[in-house]
Amino acid sequence: MNINDEVRPGGNRYVSGTDVIKDLPEYLAAFNDIAIVTGDVSYRVFNDYYQEELPFPVYRYDGSASYENAQEIANQIGKADVIVGIGGGRVCDTAKLTAEVLNCDVILAPTLISNCAPFTPITAVYYPNRTFRCMGFQSRAPYLTLVDWQFLLATPREYFEAGIGDTLAKWYEIEGITRRLNEEDKSAYTRLGIACTKEIAAILFEDSQKAINSLNQQTITPAFARVADTIVALAGETGGFAVSYGRSAGAHAVHDGLSYLEETHKALHGKKVAYGILVQLAYTNDFDEISKILPFYEQIGLPNKLAQMNIENATKESLAPVIQQAAAKDDTFPMIDPEVTEEQVFAAIQAVEAL
Repeated sequence: MNINDEVRPGGNRYVSGTDVIKDLPEYLAAFNDIAIVTGDVSYRVFNDYYQEELPFPVYRYDGSASYENAQEIANQIGKADVIVGIGGGRVCDTAKLTAEVLNCDVILAPTLISNCAPFTPITAVYYPNRTFRCMGFQSRAPYLTLVDWQFLLATPREYFEAGIGDTLAKWYEIEGITRRLNEEDKSAYTRLGIACTKEIAAILFEDSQKAINSLNQQTITPAFARVADTIVALAGETGGFAVSYGRSAGAHAVHDGLSYLEETHKALHGKKVAYGILVQLAYTNDFDEISKILPFYEQIGLPNKLAQMNIENATKESLAPVIQQAAAKDDTFPMIDPEVTEEQVFAAIQAVEAL
C-alpha cells in the first residue's frame, strides 16, 4: 500500500459564505461527546465574533502541530465523537491529529485564511521544537469545514499574503513535476490536477490584489470570496485528487529546510513556500518566469530574499540545514529532479539572492 498515491480529495463537507459559523450548533447536533481544540488567540478571536460561549470542554494546543501534543490533548480528552478545531493551520492540523488518535470525526472552523489545512485529510507535522517532521495522512477527511467570509475578514494581512504564496505553489510544483511526463503517462487525475492548479494560479494573479483591498476595507467582494475558497478548498482539493503530483515539490522542500533555522520560525509557512517557488524555478532555469512573477510578489508582499525571513547570513555553511533538508531523498525536491544535490539547491538559492 502506497498512501502517497491515494486519491484523497479534500473534506467531506465544505460550507462557505457569510455568517455560516453561526450554524455550528446545527452541525454539532448529530454528536454527543464534543471537544474543542484551539489556541489562546484563536479562541479569543472566535468568541469575539461568535458572541456566545460554546458549552463544550476546550483544550489549547502548544503551537507545534506535533504528534506529541496531539497525543497529550487526546489523553486529556479521553473520549469524543467529534473534535472541533478552531484556529489557523497548525490548530487545524493539531485537531486532525488529535481526532486520529481518538478515532473520531473532526470539524474545522478556520479563524484566518492562510492555507488548506482546514480542508484536507493531510497534515504538516512538526517536532515539538517546531522544525518540520513529515506529512501525515489521516484515515478520514474532515467531517465539515466552515469558511465564514465575514468572520475571516479578521485575517491579518500577512497571513492572507502567506496563504496566497502557499497556494500559488500548487501550480508551479505540479508543472515542475509533470513537465517530465509524456502526455500518455498523465492519468485522468493528473490532468485534472494540472487544469485545476492552472485555474488556481489564474484566480490568484487576477484577484489577489482586489482581495487584499477587500480585506483592508473589511468588505466582502467576489474577489475576496474566490481567493478565500481557492486558498482553503481548491488547494486542498487539488492536493487530494492529483495525489503525489499535487501536494509538494521543490517549493515546499525549501520551506522544510528553512524551518530548521530558528530565525525563520516567525516567518509564516506560506511566505517560506513562496520563496521556495523562486528557488525551484531557479533550479529548473526558469528565470523568465521568475522575472514575470516578481512584480506580483512585490505587490502582494511575498519574500524574494532570505533577509525578508530574518536570515542575514546566506553562506553555504549557515544554510547547511536548509539545503540538506531540501535535497533530502525523503523530502519532495526529488519530485522535480530525482538526482537533486545539496550543491544544486544552494546554487539555486544563490541565483535567487543575486536577482
